[in-house]
Amino acid sequence: MKGDFSKTLYFSCVKDSDEDRGTVQYLQDCAEQAGLSCEFVYIEDIGHGEGGCLTDLNDYVIEWLFKLYPWEFMFMEAYAPLILSSPTQFLEPLWKAVLSNKALLVMLWQLFPDHPNLLPAYFDDDPRIKSLQNYVRKPIFSREGCNIELYRQSKPVVQAPGPYGEEGFIVQDFQALPKFGSAYTLIGSWLVDDQPAGIGIREDASLITQDLSRFLPHVIQG
Repeated sequence: MKGDFSKTLYFSCVKDSDEDRGTVQYLQDCAEQAGLSCEFVYIEDIGHGEGGCLTDLNDYVIEWLFKLYPWEFMFMEAYAPLILSSPTQFLEPLWKAVLSNKALLVMLWQLFPDHPNLLPAYFDDDPRIKSLQNYVRKPIFSREGCNIELYRQSKPVVQAPGPYGEEGFIVQDFQALPKFGSAYTLIGSWLVDDQPAGIGIREDASLITQDLSRFLPHVIQG
């Protein structure tokens, strides 16, 4: 991780989520134990400073910020125009907004059609969708399974509620998650500097993995 470790690292999340606050508090504690100077500010309390800086409630400039908050929501905040011009360094960086945008699935399929690691994916108004019998309809900015719709023989069979969808949808060919016992299992993986660095395993009785899906403890032994 690159950065000036002499700067204060701010941690941030929204006010109405106890889960997010607990997660950020844990991460802040880890950072402090590592010797970093840390502060906390709620997303809603970030302000505009002189010269286009982002500031906390005490008008201190936020030079380094970890936020547990989606970039697509950050872009709609009042201070969004300052994001590119301010000196603030963000964890995670701005380019991560590309990876969390499901329109990327469509672009990857266009660039690498029939790749064995990809599924056919199209924007919601693409006539090629008619060639798919079983598919998943996903909001471009959906998270934790919200507003996901599963179709079999072009008819909806599973749907998850949520606040997303105004931004548009993509449609992707359906590939069922592996099932062990009564649970469908999903592996999430992480890379650090293009190297595999960790996995998380979640399972659910539903084909749609959501925020309350069980998180499984695991260990990999060499």
